[in-house]
Amino acid sequence: MELELQQLRAETAALRDELDETNQGVLALYAELDTQADQLRQASDLKSRFLAYMSHEFRTPLGSILSIASMLSEEFDGPLTAEQHKQVVFVSGAARELSDMVDDLLDLAKIEAGRITISPAWFDMFDLFSALRGMFRPIADAGSVDLIFEAPEGLPRLYSDDKKLAQILRNFISNSLKFTQRGEVRISVRMEGEQQVRFAVSDTGIGIPQEMHGALFEDFAQIDSPLQKRLRGTGLGLSLCKRFAQLIGGYVGLESEPGRGSTFFVVIPLAIAAEPSDES
Repeated sequence: MELELQQLRAETAALRDELDETNQGVLALYAELDTQADQLRQASDLKSRFLAYMSHEFRTPLGSILSIASMLSEEFDGPLTAEQHKQVVFVSGAARELSDMVDDLLDLAKIEAGRITISPAWFDMFDLFSALRGMFRPIADAGSVDLIFEAPEGLPRLYSDDKKLAQILRNFISNSLKFTQRGEVRISVRMEGEQQVRFAVSDTGIGIPQEMHGALFEDFAQIDSPLQKRLRGTGLGLSLCKRFAQLIGGYVGLESEPGRGSTFFVVIPLAIAAEPSDES
């Protein structure tokens, strides 16, 4: 009996030692995970600060290039030949493309740093569509694609951040115009249930394979197609759309098939958070 008791005590002591060793290993693992988490946070913060700094630094020379190109186009310093006008237009277009990329990077840096704020207010969808129509009219008039805004008849006013919503729709429309060589790009809005509204941008473009739908709204994702290789961009536009939609309480989505065009949509609540009692 005494021998069995001694053996049991020895086994208990060995088990206790093993548990102590396991606890020390767990504590060491937690410490390592904390260290790695701190390193990841520092790396993420460094990346955000780098993106913000570089974006700001790019803005000044880009603004100068656009200003000079505008002065040349207006012929303030003398007339230009037809070929020179063509070259100025090329310079202006390239500078605007680069400026759009810089804006995307700056928005990404602000979102990751938590410095993007929401400014909700009452607005009418007619006003939103009118502003977007005016913005894209020069592009649509110069191309072979019809840009159609369906009138938002019978829909209520929204209480949301109209600037964030407009940025989402601008990205959707720009993408559709890029990847639609003929046909139309149609912008529409309708109720989604009783408390949400669905904005959609549909095109007759190249379409997107089903296997790419999930990744298309991630950072730096781009469509793998011959047309994409001729178009420049950061691959951040749709990712920012997803983040902006989440900030105003909504979500984005895609319906598309190769050769049948695409429909990008965003669904947001009629009123973000608690709406005020007075709409005026």
